[in-house]
Amino acid sequence: MKNYYYDLHIHSCLSPCGDNESTPDSIAGMGELNGLDIMALTDHNTCKNCPAFFEAAQRHGILPVAGMELTTAEDIHIICLFGELESAMEFDNNLQARRILIENRTDIFGDQFICDSNDNIIGEEKFLLSNATDIPLEEVPVLAEAFGGVCYPAHIDRESNGIIAILGDFPQTPKFSCAELVGAEVSSEYAGKTGIDSSKLIISSDAHYLWDIKEKTDFLTLEEIPKGSLKAGEYLIKYLRGL
Repeated sequence: MKNYYYDLHIHSCLSPCGDNESTPDSIAGMGELNGLDIMALTDHNTCKNCPAFFEAAQRHGILPVAGMELTTAEDIHIICLFGELESAMEFDNNLQARRILIENRTDIFGDQFICDSNDNIIGEEKFLLSNATDIPLEEVPVLAEAFGGVCYPAHIDRESNGIIAILGDFPQTPKFSCAELVGAEVSSEYAGKTGIDSSKLIISSDAHYLWDIKEKTDFLTLEEIPKGSLKAGEYLIKYLRGL
């Protein structure tokens, strides 16, 4: 077993609210500077910058995990993480039919750039990524599981798109083994609100700018992952399912 310093909620320039400087290589480079071991790229309702992030992460000695911040029909944000890049991209393809397509207004919402691993812009998502899908909360765990993934509520300590703020309480169903906080200092408070032990609360940055990415503060104790592995997600998901 080994301790791995992590940040499992990071947005790239593909998210409309993400800074254009938050490119896949720059994100991986900032993780290296900050002393992180594992990073997950979790853009709004898409995984399309994950392939570039995986290539960049290898150059920077980061163990990459493919993910997504999915917006439910109730407008709740849920982190979905996948064991393999290929599974994440299949999930992404499946999700496209469940999106509500509204053409993006870059002057209002921001750009949505798809990059290669050298941070060259190779495409742009036409439709707004941050709005709700038609997927209800109850369906998300089943859908993520079908693609070898795991999911949990994002930033439950925030008013905006947090599950408690929207529903008024932490639901008994669907059952989540863990949940995410942005502020570690409220762990005890939210352990009481959710019934989830504070040791099972994931502390991540929800970074939209490079300077938001976590430093070497919180770690997970996982089975030792081979250096340079592109399947760190499998180790992480095994851990999260066992919580």
